[in-house]
Amino acid sequence: MIAVEPTDPRTPEATALLQASHALMESLFPSDACHYLSIDALCVPEIHFVTARRGEVIMGCGAIAMRNGYGELKSMFVDEGSRGQGVADAILRALEDHARATGLSELKLETGTGLDAAHRLYFRHGFSICGPFGDYVEHEFSVFMEKSLEIAE
Repeated sequence: MIAVEPTDPRTPEATALLQASHALMESLFPSDACHYLSIDALCVPEIHFVTARRGEVIMGCGAIAMRNGYGELKSMFVDEGSRGQGVADAILRALEDHARATGLSELKLETGTGLDAAHRLYFRHGFSICGPFGDYVEHEFSVFMEKSLEIAE
């Protein structure tokens, strides 16, 4: 069973995942196309950061940044050895549940071109392509996506 829970990004396991994610992004994209948040930036009240684990093994992470009227998915990453096991799906479901619980009506994200597995994950969960949002600008390496959330009353 995969457990997803709020975690301090500064824990050694979470930090290791984030550093691996940052290194991967830096190996794939030029620096002006890497929009990840630093570990310290993930430790502020407007960020909800989670990790996914099976037993004691942390396999992935993700976060929602509370923005003006929407939540932005950040730091979605699954350790290479844990991919294909439903970890990213579990993280995304937990983050969507958190967004709904806090009253957000929309999720948005920026991801990179060529990250086909990530694109498939987001499409599978109901995201669609959109234009730049927030402080983002159109970039040849960026893919922007959004999803409307139904709020139960």
